Formats: sequence, structure tokens, C-alpha cells
Amino acid sequence: MKNEHYRKLENMMHSAPIVKLAGARVEISQGQAEITLPVKRELFHAAGALHGAMYFLALDNAAFFAVNSLVEDVFVLTVSFNVYLLRPVDRGVIKAIGKVVNSSKTQYLAESILYDAENREIARGSGVFVKGRVKLTPEIGYKLGC
Repeated sequence: MKNEHYRKLENMMHSAPIVKLAGARVEISQGQAEITLPVKRELFHAAGALHGAMYFLALDNAAFFAVNSLVEDVFVLTVSFNVYLLRPVDRGVIKAIGKVVNSSKTQYLAESILYDAENREIARGSGVFVKGRVKLTPEIGYKLGC
């Protein structure tokens, strides 16, 4: 059975307004998260492909939720995040897989890779995360049954 903490984090992400707009979904496990995002025309830039902001959304959320899977009391914060955009995408569903690669008492390092529908790498990112002060509570969507 899936860990209750992971399910609550998934519901928290799914309840976020930007995530609802983008149509992203998440599956979380220990130190890892997988984000899927449908490629929608209303999220394209002027040249006819998915805007880089959506790449960042998928990459950052994959890394963020991989880290928050290890932190059960507070919302973690992205301190910095580097993104490398490798190729455009204009159809299908993209998938970001994030993993925690290092942690210390004060910070976490996570990496994520973004793939297109043909499983080609289209972007990658890495970020530093820290524990925040916002408690994981039902008020921020951290609950079962959303």
C-alpha cells in the first residue's frame, strides 16, 4: 500500500491552481517523484511549442516532491534551480522524473529529467531545497481524499 504521506503530498500538488491549469499529475515514492503533463496548445509560446515555464513546472515539481517525500512535517522550499532546455515539444504528454541525490542537515539536492512521449530527453534540471516554515496541514491541501 502507498505511504499515506505520499498520497497527501500528491493531493496537495493536485489542489494547486497552477497545477490544475496545466493538468499535471504526480506519483510519489521514497526520494522520487514522477510528474506527467499533457502538452496543451494554450500553454505554447509564439513559435508553436510548449513554453519553457511548463518545462520548469514539471522539472521543479518532480525534484520538489522527491525531496518533500523525505520531509513529513513541513513544506520544502526551492532555493535554486537550474534548467537545461534541450528540445521543443508540441504534442503528447511529457514526463519528469525527479530524484533526491544528496541531503545534509540543512539542504537537499535533487535532479530531474524531462521526457517527451517518445521517451526522448527534452530537458533536465537540478535544484537545492530546504525545509520551510509552513507546516504540512489540510489547509494547504495536504490531506487524503482530494
